[in-house]
Amino acid sequence: MEIRSTTDQDLDVFVDTLHAAFGRFPETPNADGGGVWWAATEMDRNLLAVTADGRPVGTAGACSFELTLPGEVVVPTSGVTSVGVLPTHRRQGVLTSLMRRQLGDVRARGEFLSVLLASEAGIYGRFGYGPATYTQRLTVPSRQAAFAEPRARRAADAPAAGSVELLRRADCGQIVEEVYDRYRRRQPGALSRPRRWWELGAGQVPIAPTPRYVAVHRDADGTPDGYASYSLGDDTLTVDETVAVDDAAYTDLARFVLGHDLVSQVVFRHCPPEHPLRWQLADFRAVQPGGETDWLWVRLLDVPRALTARGWFTDGELVLDVDDPFLGEHHRYLLTVRDGKAECVPTDREPDLSLDVRDLGAVYLGGTAPSALVRAGHIRAHRPGAAVLADALFRAERAPHCLHWF
Repeated sequence: MEIRSTTDQDLDVFVDTLHAAFGRFPETPNADGGGVWWAATEMDRNLLAVTADGRPVGTAGACSFELTLPGEVVVPTSGVTSVGVLPTHRRQGVLTSLMRRQLGDVRARGEFLSVLLASEAGIYGRFGYGPATYTQRLTVPSRQAAFAEPRARRAADAPAAGSVELLRRADCGQIVEEVYDRYRRRQPGALSRPRRWWELGAGQVPIAPTPRYVAVHRDADGTPDGYASYSLGDDTLTVDETVAVDDAAYTDLARFVLGHDLVSQVVFRHCPPEHPLRWQLADFRAVQPGGETDWLWVRLLDVPRALTARGWFTDGELVLDVDDPFLGEHHRYLLTVRDGKAECVPTDREPDLSLDVRDLGAVYLGGTAPSALVRAGHIRAHRPGAAVLADALFRAERAPHCLHWF
């Protein structure tokens, strides 16, 4: 078996092989070749597994993204996608060979992080990926959607309230793109949405050209600073995603969709953990959470570069003993944080924590507490207080969250 890079001439073979791996058939692109998820695929970053007689049996792809780290630090990252193996060749080492080659290619590009969305939670931990962000669905019955009177009054010098304008998706593409870009640069765990994706309608709504209504929020100066993409079906209003650059815009958009007539409930599909909506409604029990799941998985390929890249909010130092069994690497580092910056160097000191690289990926964005993994038996704490200090060090300014699908 050979693992080889693809070219533009391999597009049809790549797409057909991947769909066959999942038992599906490709959709039909629009006249411009867009409107399908693979329209923006980077063929120079894709891989094919090919048998000795030339038959394609597996695929793996990568997207070039930017990832926002704690501290509003934006770094390049590899988004792993389009991973599949034909049913006839599973459990024969094809996936392992694809992932090993891909991680080597990512390192060769100088990228120190790789991320993915896991179709099955049991697959990617063995390749060094850990779940780093989480998402949930919130359902609110319309009869219980009244907002409570806020206890914290608006300060006298606070900006005036904004406004909401209702548009069709086809008429506000540039607005949605620009608002999302402002949002993702401030939100830990958020990924960029490259211009090519918007131009070709590659991915899910609101990138895809699927008809949607979009509530666009504008600040007091008329500048768009938030949106909610939604659709109605039967008696349910479903919000694909709500994006806003601040809490005030988010709240105004939530009020707008919750006040829609002739619906019995509103479903927010993609919300971060500890969402404040339930605290904003008069009926605390009105918000019904569900569908909680992992979303973005993170893999560190250069531990010192990754740890020194992100922002930090507590001073301290930890000795981390990091095992990377898939790549056959084992290193011990002294992590020292002072005034929001970190230094990470090799050390021979006794470790405070021993952990697998997948667990380091899980805690990296601040969405998974190291102490939870200590309690679960994943991370070993070698001294009292090490887990508590790790919790304080690795926390982010707010919960990391990723909306983007790829």
